[in-house]
Amino acid sequence: MPLALWALTLSAFAIGTTEFVIVGLIPTIAASLRVSVPSAGLLVSLYALGVAVGAPVLTALTGRVPRKTLLLGLMLLFTAGNLTAWLAPGYAALMAARVLTGLAHGVFFSIGSTIATSLVPKEKAASAIALMFSGLTVALVTGVPLGTFIGQRFGWQTTFLAVALLGVVAFAGIALLVPRGIAGSAPAGLLTQLAVLKKPRLLLVYAMTALGYGGSFIAFTYLAPILERVAGFAPDSVGLVMLVYGVSVAFGNIWGGRLADRKGPVRALQIVFALLAAVLFVLDVTAAHKIAVLATVLAWGAVAFGNVPGLQVYVVRRAEIDAPRAVDVASGLNIAAFNVGIALGAWGGGLIVAHLGLMHTPWIGGLVVAGALALTTFAGWLDRRDPAPQPDRAARPERVAAMH
Repeated sequence: MPLALWALTLSAFAIGTTEFVIVGLIPTIAASLRVSVPSAGLLVSLYALGVAVGAPVLTALTGRVPRKTLLLGLMLLFTAGNLTAWLAPGYAALMAARVLTGLAHGVFFSIGSTIATSLVPKEKAASAIALMFSGLTVALVTGVPLGTFIGQRFGWQTTFLAVALLGVVAFAGIALLVPRGIAGSAPAGLLTQLAVLKKPRLLLVYAMTALGYGGSFIAFTYLAPILERVAGFAPDSVGLVMLVYGVSVAFGNIWGGRLADRKGPVRALQIVFALLAAVLFVLDVTAAHKIAVLATVLAWGAVAFGNVPGLQVYVVRRAEIDAPRAVDVASGLNIAAFNVGIALGAWGGGLIVAHLGLMHTPWIGGLVVAGALALTTFAGWLDRRDPAPQPDRAARPERVAAMH
């Protein structure tokens, strides 16, 4: 693999760290800025909204910008956003910083697959994409717990400074290693993207994505307060629990992909959503017991992101039937749907914490995931009732690999 791919992987690692590290720092930020825990949770929602807007809109608007120039600009925006978070004098400035970094995230992963595949021979395309997106998984396993530990020991601002330094290193790697003149397909315009949203079966998949992902984030956004206030973990231990979660996610992604290959996307999603809802209901019971909650978090990680491969494969298959000229657009909009789910889940979780209490987030999240299970079952019924000719080839890997 060319060295340029490692520069992209490092960028993905930095972006993944800044996206998820906020979850482990919510109690610390709330106490430092003297805001409520639900208000601190909105920082997750705002970032996800930045991704959801940045992915389709800014990708379309920057279609004529040379790919290397765009990559460098995105890492500058990412670094500026994290430096703003580091220097943020208050809550409003931190909110603005999260939106900035979210915008950079959305465009980076929208163009990342095309750039990665342009750097290698055609037969190595899948491996190139897997390498780049492994940065997200590594971020969950190492970057998030380490960032949480730094924030607990030296203040949450220091975490954002460390991530900004990662952004500087990634910028230098792109400048030195990524070649100029990278081939890239021009993204579809906004009108083409809006046309995809007129397809009912694709809208059904987007609803499955938003509910299945968002339901988990109703509780995941407030995992750190649950661990501290209910389970009785010391703040310094939260990073270790996040490490357990991240390791489990790494295995869950692989397991989810193999399950979708073996069972088909709809059946795999039914299994994953059923298990995810069950884990969230169990969390409501085990949260007050340290060993039991650790086991639950381990199981949670194994299924929380296991729905991603199935959802991406399914949206591509439906798009090849319903919108064959806009398959990449349909796939990209599913990435936006993931982040709409995160935004709504974190926001809804904040309302639940404020009006009902912290421990109502797991079971309500489980109900939302059960809603995704019901929609998936309905989609499978529609497939059986009105079978359409399926493409002979498997979904192209570059459309399946993206997680956010």
